[in-house]
Amino acid sequence: MTRVPSVVDERRVPASGPPRGLDAVAFAAVGLSVALTIMIGLLGPSAMVPGLPGPSWQPPYSLDLRPDGHLVIAMAAAAIVLGGLGLAAALRSRWRPDPRWLLAAGCVAAALSAFLPPSGSADHLNYAAYGRLVTLGHDPYAVTPAELPGDPVAGAVEEWAGVTSVYGPVATAVQALASFAGGDSVRLTVFAMAAFNAAAFVATALLLHRFTRGDADLQRRAALLWVLNPLMIYHLAAGMHVDTLAVTCMVAALMARGAGSGLLLGVGIGVKLNAGLVALGPAWELRRSPGRLAVVAGTATATVLLIYGVAGPHVLDQVGAASKKVSLGTPWQLVKIGLQTLFGPGAYASWIQIGSLLLLAALAWLMLRAAPRDTAPAVAAVMVAAWLFAAPYALPWYDGLAFALLAMASWPALEGFVVARVTILSLGYLPAREALQPADLFWLKTVVRERVVPWSLLALTIALLWWAARAGARARRRSASAAPRP
Repeated sequence: MTRVPSVVDERRVPASGPPRGLDAVAFAAVGLSVALTIMIGLLGPSAMVPGLPGPSWQPPYSLDLRPDGHLVIAMAAAAIVLGGLGLAAALRSRWRPDPRWLLAAGCVAAALSAFLPPSGSADHLNYAAYGRLVTLGHDPYAVTPAELPGDPVAGAVEEWAGVTSVYGPVATAVQALASFAGGDSVRLTVFAMAAFNAAAFVATALLLHRFTRGDADLQRRAALLWVLNPLMIYHLAAGMHVDTLAVTCMVAALMARGAGSGLLLGVGIGVKLNAGLVALGPAWELRRSPGRLAVVAGTATATVLLIYGVAGPHVLDQVGAASKKVSLGTPWQLVKIGLQTLFGPGAYASWIQIGSLLLLAALAWLMLRAAPRDTAPAVAAVMVAAWLFAAPYALPWYDGLAFALLAMASWPALEGFVVARVTILSLGYLPAREALQPADLFWLKTVVRERVVPWSLLALTIALLWWAARAGARARRRSASAAPRP
């Protein structure tokens, strides 16, 4: 796909030497946030880090200090706040470091995270269990980990033991390969997945660096938005969520052409179904080239049908059930409570789904009008950002796809909203697991996650709508004034 020119303010004078003043503070905050994230994993099992059964000589490694839950949760909160504020300031910084150094620093952090136990949630234990089910000859879309209670890997699942897999067949295949490598060891299985995750994270960084070649400003922003993004290191590198693989596929798809682009789009959708929103970017860019569009769309469709067809139609059962849920941290939780107050008990899933689709359409339309250009990455970024703000069920690590796309689209104004969103939502999931959480910190869920975060995101969504409407109106006035008069 076509690269885009920089929209960074050219009036800024590149600064030489080390960063000074607020620039130094911004980059120091980014570095400290990354260091805190790494330290959480290094300290070992805690409220933030699930324990990994297996011999201690096997990777991943930690100091096994068993730190107090208050300490590690405070460290995580500091990592999120410093990361969000530092990232926002660094993206506006006048300092111009060599982007290769930023790339290298982020890659080192991602590689180091692979050798530390994952932190933030217990999702990696689910991944290990689903892979284990495959290697034992079971279908993870029909059999739950709870049905193998005595198994050393499936039995390690914490909170979702009674739930079948919600991930795509490609993700399940990777989990099965990790299980094959790890055998009966939870520790080795998780390490195999962590190594693959780190490789995907670094591969995405290298792809973005290549995509923005020829423009050092864009390369610096790409590094900050992805590989040295402290919030993405926190969630995707250290948190080891499967979303990383989907992001890699989609970034590669936007850089490829023809059937290769379609194949990669299909594989990405095979990781997580919602990644398919990215396909709207190439579809829009190729709308005036029906032949090329047919090749990309046809290849992508055939790939998706093959992947999900081999796995069986029941693969989508859990996805369908999940689409009707409302996570506690989204504004739709407030809507759900309001509907229950007005009309009595009920989930009101269909009402909320309709409302979210209407909001998604409004956000997408307004942001498309405001977009600085209509390239495939820009359109894809609009669709993914609209979905993130409109979705009834959303978790902070879902934002990784938006950051990668924004690194390709070069749209500083929208970046600020996404940074604010993931920072707020991340504070609502401290941590994203119940085990070992101190009882006196339960207010983090009942107050922060269920009240403060939804109201804050509601305000941010309203601000996004207002900004997009005004930006779109300004863009139309500029377009009208630039048009030749008869």
